[in-house]
Amino acid sequence: MKSFAAKVEEGVKGENGKPSVGPVYRNLLSEKGFPPIDSHITTAWDVFSKSVEKFPDNKMLGWRRIVDEKVGPYIWKTYTEAYNEVLQIGSSLRALGAEPGCRVGIYGVNCPQWIIAMEACAAHTLICVPLYDTLGSGAVDYIVDHAEIDFVFVQDTKIKGLLEPDCKCAKRLKAIVSFTNVSEEDSLKASEIGVKTFSWLDFLHMGREKPEETNPPKPFNVCTIMYTSGTSGNPKGVVLTHEAVATYIVGMDLYMDQFEDKMTHEDVYLSFLPLAHILDRMNEEYFFRKGASVGYYHGDLNVLRDDIQELKPTYLAGVPRVFERIHEGIQKALQELNPRRRFIFNALYKHKLSWLNRGYSHSKASPMADFIAFRKIRDKLGGRIRLLVSGGAPLSREIEEFLRVTCCCFVVQGYGLTETLGGTAMGFPDEMCMLGTVGIPAVYNEIRLEEVAEMGYDPLGETQAGEICIRGKCLFSGYYKNPELTQEVMKDGWFHTGDIGEIHPNGVLKIIDRKKNLVKLSQGEYVALENLENIYGQNSVVQDIWVYGDSFKSMLVAVIVPNPETVNGWAKDLGFTKPFEELCSLSELQEHIILELKSTAEKNKLRRFEYIKAVTVETKPFDVERDLVTATLKNRRNNLLKYYQVQVDEMYRKLASKKI
Repeated sequence: MKSFAAKVEEGVKGENGKPSVGPVYRNLLSEKGFPPIDSHITTAWDVFSKSVEKFPDNKMLGWRRIVDEKVGPYIWKTYTEAYNEVLQIGSSLRALGAEPGCRVGIYGVNCPQWIIAMEACAAHTLICVPLYDTLGSGAVDYIVDHAEIDFVFVQDTKIKGLLEPDCKCAKRLKAIVSFTNVSEEDSLKASEIGVKTFSWLDFLHMGREKPEETNPPKPFNVCTIMYTSGTSGNPKGVVLTHEAVATYIVGMDLYMDQFEDKMTHEDVYLSFLPLAHILDRMNEEYFFRKGASVGYYHGDLNVLRDDIQELKPTYLAGVPRVFERIHEGIQKALQELNPRRRFIFNALYKHKLSWLNRGYSHSKASPMADFIAFRKIRDKLGGRIRLLVSGGAPLSREIEEFLRVTCCCFVVQGYGLTETLGGTAMGFPDEMCMLGTVGIPAVYNEIRLEEVAEMGYDPLGETQAGEICIRGKCLFSGYYKNPELTQEVMKDGWFHTGDIGEIHPNGVLKIIDRKKNLVKLSQGEYVALENLENIYGQNSVVQDIWVYGDSFKSMLVAVIVPNPETVNGWAKDLGFTKPFEELCSLSELQEHIILELKSTAEKNKLRRFEYIKAVTVETKPFDVERDLVTATLKNRRNNLLKYYQVQVDEMYRKLASKKI
């Protein structure tokens, strides 16, 4: 059997209350030790400034201007043009009193201004702190206060929210800089609390009038604090140094250089995942390293296909939900074909798949099938696509296989967290044995599994399984102002991810579970299930509730034991005279419960992906006798899933049929 990872340490059986740990695995490129770091690339500023020197006239940042509600073609800034703006923005920050180590917030959709503000921070050893509101109500207010942000760059439509009375943090700001313009109303509101406001052009002008020399960072300086969601409570600030960022990029270079098809300065990336998330941030950093081009979507994911056709990207990265939609669209189109054409498509699919399984690359497996059937799918992705990468949550084996066969490009999955700069593991192009897995360790990281006895996962068993632990050079420095939480996840130099994985005999990693009651849905958003159960349990219609989320799905479902008294009152109002058990079988009650849960979600300001989309109504409370709850009445999630698996599958089936 071909091995893709190097085992550099044997596993150790647990004793004296310590869990067993599995073997330590590294990338084959690091078998004898981590490769030397490029001495010219030791900070994020090095990455950008060196590319400006090497690729001054290359297109760097692209966007589409909207005039009279019409979206125009892509307009580009070259590396030199972007660099000049970075110098001006950085000079303005210094003129307003920004000193090394000062925290600068960036709040808005992906655009060139986002990156220019980020690079300006790097140029003067300022700390970039992305802000985004999908972490829940009040998250922006919390982050600005917790990170002690002094300056913030903001999308014009978000300035108003930042100045609302509920957002108490605004008073601590020294200045707000708009990505475009500032309205008179917003400017007046800001001045009333002592905050200066600037349009983008005014801020550039200030920098030209008051130029300052750059003050580049050292490797040990903090590059960014990225806030990410936890199981409950406030977001946690992940501290990432310049050295960690630069090492990740150098490691990605080494990884990509193994393959015949290499990333070059001619590649084009379509950016639509939030820049406040680590996946898109590091993708763009790597593209800047190559002198390549990044084009931003124009802000509406519902018409992303229009941006794809206009930009014609060579590289797309997305969470599984993006690729599920592509798969659903192709399947829907197939159903509309006449039987003869559908038969031909399926025959060509099987033909190409058989050659892929024999080890042929996607481009050589069946050029005939590509020409007859699959090039039309490639054209839908712009016609130039070379690589699709899925991350953020597991992508199902079936969909990954389908994309590999039909998209006429490389398709791989990756795995990582904000704490590991996103790229902890990555699959190999054209290796079909990696279907449904996240590949092998990154060049500058090591991976091992740790026993989770309560869940039955043993890293020394016949099937190596356990909590994924990561050690190496691409790791966070800790959680900002939270040493207790840092110590909880960092033990003996190993970061404990909370994810459960299997390592196959060939060294390939597969994600199979989650240690804590935190699930990542297919669109890449984390959901704290126990917290949701506590919130939904406040509704009078709920007696018992178990919320379930599948990492391969984008929606939550639940099994509800309704409160008999509340249900009987509801039935009386509607004229139903059935006993409780029969009432629970009524579709009207199901719909009523979903509306009640929606009302609770709205009152508690839950995010849309935290809404319950389907319910199964159960008459009998969860009990210890069926091993559905513990002695303290906490839900036993694995047992509940086994007990209600049929109902869960049926709920997702019905939700899928509604979408189609």
